[in-house]
Amino acid sequence: QVQLVESGGGLVQAGGSLTLSCSVSQSGYTIAGAAWYRQSPGKERDLVARIGRSGTTYYTDPVRGRFSVSRDNAKNEVYLQMNDLKLEDTAVYYCSAALFDETNWRQEDYWGQGTQVTVSS
Repeated sequence: QVQLVESGGGLVQAGGSLTLSCSVSQSGYTIAGAAWYRQSPGKERDLVARIGRSGTTYYTDPVRGRFSVSRDNAKNEVYLQMNDLKLEDTAVYYCSAALFDETNWRQEDYWGQGTQVTVSS
């Protein structure tokens, strides 16, 4: 069963930076579009940023200017560079992607398991 695997979360002080990575657990699946979401305790899962197949990006207001989403098509990975982190950025961050199955010639949406980002004062 193919999976999205996130990494790079952790504990960081306010004002610091972290980079999250999202990769595919097995070959034969290509990331088409992808997005990063986050969820804080007691809150809904919210979109943070997304990147299209061609590299077009979109950011939500809370992170625009501080976060940057990118992709490396050769590595089949997506990244979220987070700068000037604030206490309110604390959440579990999830990668979501449309994966193209090169064997069966079809596309499906997948979610990663999430990675915790904690920003301390």
